[in-house]
Amino acid sequence: MFITQPLSYRLDLPTEYPHAQSSTPLVLDSPHSGAAYPPDFAPSVSAGALRTAEDTWVDDLWGDAVGLGVPLIAASFPRSYIDANRAVDEIDPLLLAQPWPEAINESPKVKLGKGLVWRMLDDGTPLYDRKLSVDEVRHRIEACWKPYHRALGAVLDQAHARFGKVWHINCHSMPSVAGAFATDQPGLVHPDFVLGDRDGSTSDPAFREFVAAWLRERGYDVSVNDPYKGVELVRAFGRPADGRHSLQIEINRKLYMDEVSLRPNDNYPRLKAHLRELTAALVDWTRAQAA
Repeated sequence: MFITQPLSYRLDLPTEYPHAQSSTPLVLDSPHSGAAYPPDFAPSVSAGALRTAEDTWVDDLWGDAVGLGVPLIAASFPRSYIDANRAVDEIDPLLLAQPWPEAINESPKVKLGKGLVWRMLDDGTPLYDRKLSVDEVRHRIEACWKPYHRALGAVLDQAHARFGKVWHINCHSMPSVAGAFATDQPGLVHPDFVLGDRDGSTSDPAFREFVAAWLRERGYDVSVNDPYKGVELVRAFGRPADGRHSLQIEINRKLYMDEVSLRPNDNYPRLKAHLRELTAALVDWTRAQAA
């Protein structure tokens, strides 16, 4: 049974956004923190295994942004159902019962089993004991992927229309060690933060460097564009020549939670406070840049 209502996103907007005095040219999105599992999903793995694919707690970690005048959009659907951070043509032909009727992009993510609709989890566990129909995949695109992209695009457009520029943070988390099928560098020990702007193509480097310097001043280990450069959402919405700057931020999960139980650890309040302070600093910085 397909879901009958769009199960896509939660949009937290500051009061009277974008026309309030407190509004800013900064926008956040968390595409992988969704945990509302649709009844038509029917995977063959346990709920616990599915939850390992979530960017658990990321929307909450950044949640203080709204009180600072910054909109936050977060996916409601899980990334294992459909991944908002993939292009709509990143279709995995190995997952389908019939050929996809349009051109597909067999990207490196697709070859890892992590295309628009995932075929396997980070450890290589198959998600399904069946093939998916074209109609199933199309339904997920229409009910989840398209509404999320439209909503994020609309909020970014609102900020750009008011300020002439917009800065977008695409919020993620990463395991402390890369899984066997998570990236093309399995077993890699991750730093505290990875900032990605696709080698400067989705943002003015000043945005990335401001964030990197702020985090390093507080003792965090920060990598830039390695091993994560940013994927579809920053590619789709980051156009620095048009005053649209998108930066992906990956946070190491060991900084804030137990990676087995998924419960927040003792450092959670400290990290959340730092992210609030970083957001406040970015509010001031982006306003100055847009002036």
